[in-house]
Amino acid sequence: MAKYFLSLFICCFSAFAFAQTEEGLEEEQRYSSLSTDSIAERIGLIPESLDANVDSLLHSWHVQYFTQKEDYCHDDEENVYFPDSIYAQRLKSLPCIIELPYNQVVRNCIDLYADRRRGLVRYMLGMADFYFPIIEGVLDKHGLPLELKYLAVVESALNPVALSRVGASGLWQFMLPTGKSYGLEINSLVDDRRDPAKATEAACLYFKDMYAIYKDWNLVLAAYNCGPGNVNKAIRRSGGKTDFWDIFPYLPKETRSYVPLFIAANYIMNYYCDHNICPLQTNLPLATDTVMVRKMLHLQQVADVLHLDLEQLRALNPQYKRDIIPGNVRPSVLKLPAAETYAFVSREDTVYQYRAEDLLANCIALNASFSGEDKSLITRERITHTVKAGENLYTIANIYGITAKDIRKWNGLRSNRVPKGRRLKLYVDNGGVAFAQKKAEPKTNSKGNQRLKADGFISYKVKSGDSLYTISKKYPGLTAKELQKVNNLSSAMIRPGQVLKIPVS
Repeated sequence: MAKYFLSLFICCFSAFAFAQTEEGLEEEQRYSSLSTDSIAERIGLIPESLDANVDSLLHSWHVQYFTQKEDYCHDDEENVYFPDSIYAQRLKSLPCIIELPYNQVVRNCIDLYADRRRGLVRYMLGMADFYFPIIEGVLDKHGLPLELKYLAVVESALNPVALSRVGASGLWQFMLPTGKSYGLEINSLVDDRRDPAKATEAACLYFKDMYAIYKDWNLVLAAYNCGPGNVNKAIRRSGGKTDFWDIFPYLPKETRSYVPLFIAANYIMNYYCDHNICPLQTNLPLATDTVMVRKMLHLQQVADVLHLDLEQLRALNPQYKRDIIPGNVRPSVLKLPAAETYAFVSREDTVYQYRAEDLLANCIALNASFSGEDKSLITRERITHTVKAGENLYTIANIYGITAKDIRKWNGLRSNRVPKGRRLKLYVDNGGVAFAQKKAEPKTNSKGNQRLKADGFISYKVKSGDSLYTISKKYPGLTAKELQKVNNLSSAMIRPGQVLKIPVS
């Protein structure tokens, strides 16, 4: 499993922890007195770079919109440090099935959460109120240890739309092939890796498969991070030992710190008060219910007719990447605040009819009239991918669920290497809904809304229901991040009537 950026940089310092051999103890003692910053510097990581991705998360629209600080809670005080014996006793007292040992590596991870990552812990505690009941319900159904919920803390920081640079997505950071192999639907419209309940179901199946092999939860966690192949290799190199701490030095560097981070997450999510950390409050509705949608539906239709907040609907239904529910393909779930489910049922026909020609104008529902080669082509959507640093055809193929061979064929390439900045045409699964080609935007005079400017921009007037993401999708090769940068926006928040600059080539 590839991990979200958070676990990658939080854990990098602990690659210096070694197994409990005589040499390993000597090395551990040598690094035990170093600060997190000192360790980061020794492995060539600038401390400020550790903060960049977390700061991006904590200042994102998602966090700013759905969390707020408790008025009565003041946690400006510095972190409180305790003797090793206190940490060990607290971990021992937690009601867990999975063993939670204490050592210097675990202490480093606890200190990182309680000190440098205090803001992140505040956010995760707030999000836990909404996501932990969902996760616990699925874990309990499968008879698995409930403390496995803290693995989602390590994986994604409880961000359901977390996306790593190699394509791992969701609370549990499934790669696309693994997600599909465990029954998750992933296409241009729907990504079940972002559905908290369905993704947790898939994670539980993976846990059970790995436990059937190893009969040891720490090895199950290691396998979740680096795959059973790497765990088996570490076992062989250790001479057949099957304890995590015995095979510790033979595991990939990231995996060595994965179990310690899991132990630290168990600790900090239970003992945050002792470290003067206050949870953020979430304004996501804790009481929700679901209705089945059997026609194509846009979230904006639901929001407008039922007078609901569109961003809240998106947060409750993060699996719908384009705000479109393909109920025409198969019955699909729509999650609503519990109090609004009856309103949806009573006004269902009105919801489906409202602005359908506008919001669903470019969507073509596939049906039995398509067959053979025509159906094969129309069930794919052409997109453009701009190659980023470090990517090759295999990593790109993994992100979109296609093959490197197909990418070579579509783009006339002879090898799997491709330069940064190259634009590739890809054909991906569109989830049963084809999108009609948009007509080129006409150039108009100074009174028009789409006038082409001399500096290579056109103007776009924001409509109700627009977001930077939906606007960027109207212009091939443009991303929401680029759109925000071009318009000097401090956040992703936009309002109807606002005029944006759209760069064009």
